[in-house]
Amino acid sequence: MHHILLIEDDLEMQTLISDYLENYGFKVSAFARPKEALEGLKRSKDSFSLIVLDLMLPEMDGFDVCKAIRALSSVPIIISSARGALSDKILGFELGADDYLAKPYEPRELVIRINAILRRTTHQNQVIGDFEIDEQKMQISIEGYPLDLTQIEYELMRLFLRNRGKVMSRELLCNGVDAIEYNSKERAIDMHVSNLRHKIGDDPKEPKYIKSVWGIGYKFIG
Repeated sequence: MHHILLIEDDLEMQTLISDYLENYGFKVSAFARPKEALEGLKRSKDSFSLIVLDLMLPEMDGFDVCKAIRALSSVPIIISSARGALSDKILGFELGADDYLAKPYEPRELVIRINAILRRTTHQNQVIGDFEIDEQKMQISIEGYPLDLTQIEYELMRLFLRNRGKVMSRELLCNGVDAIEYNSKERAIDMHVSNLRHKIGDDPKEPKYIKSVWGIGYKFIG
């Protein structure tokens, strides 16, 4: 599970982003004060996959926090700020940020940006039960055998694996798969899940992996 460090002093925004990211299978450690966040990074810098950094912070300017992070770690940084001027964006990238997202934005866009960066920076395959996720090759294998998946099926399966044991609504699955159009009908998810079940050899009547949850969606139980 990818661990996100969130530095955001607006507690309402902090809660919104944290809850949204956790719904997509991320672990989130959130801080309102940058000095506390930097101490947390010093203690466990190898545990974080990515940092989401606001610029309008107490105690320290966000750009100074960005410099301090880069002095400690090469972990990817997404600046999330209402300061959307081109000069701010240029400075952010010059200080080592990997992406810059100007507020306001849809939380789903943040998820898309995070996943894009993690695909580029994550090299270690993740093993979950009978499955192995190779982010670099965008490949999922079952018991060592690569699955022939479409992009939608790959993203859907990855979302299931990262949320093993959780009930996932059709709406959440639809919004969590980048390859599915935002306004696609939720019943399209049922078709993709059916195709996915066939490819992993799962019987919907006696599921080993993907269980239907009546009236809601699905739960990955494998």
